[in-house]
Amino acid sequence: MNQEIEAFNQSRSEVEQTICNKLAELINKFLPEAENKIWHRHPVWFLEGNPIVGYSKLKAGIRLMFWSGISFEEDKLKAGTGKFKDASILYTKADEIVLDDIERWIGKARKILWDYKNIYKRKGKLIRLDIE
Repeated sequence: MNQEIEAFNQSRSEVEQTICNKLAELINKFLPEAENKIWHRHPVWFLEGNPIVGYSKLKAGIRLMFWSGISFEEDKLKAGTGKFKDASILYTKADEIVLDDIERWIGKARKILWDYKNIYKRKGKLIRLDIE
């Protein structure tokens, strides 16, 4: 695991640490080719420079977010602010994490990708990438 991400996880409470470690383990398992690092103070995984998935600490728990998640059409993933194409789920205990969900969502994240890498060049406009 990336040392910065490991440090992020270790800085959490025991319950949150367990959630973060499990999420990192599953993301690395199902997205092994992704670059991962701390980005805007949170663990994030990238494919070809585009943020794919990450997690962050919220007051209510640990939020797992998919940058293109709104396009996955998954009931468990809740839409973000509407400004972008993100969707997320909140975990308060590690046993709430369902392996099949994570695997399916990461599978969709590989195929359904919005071009966040070039959002500034396009003055805030997102376009969907064609991934095969």
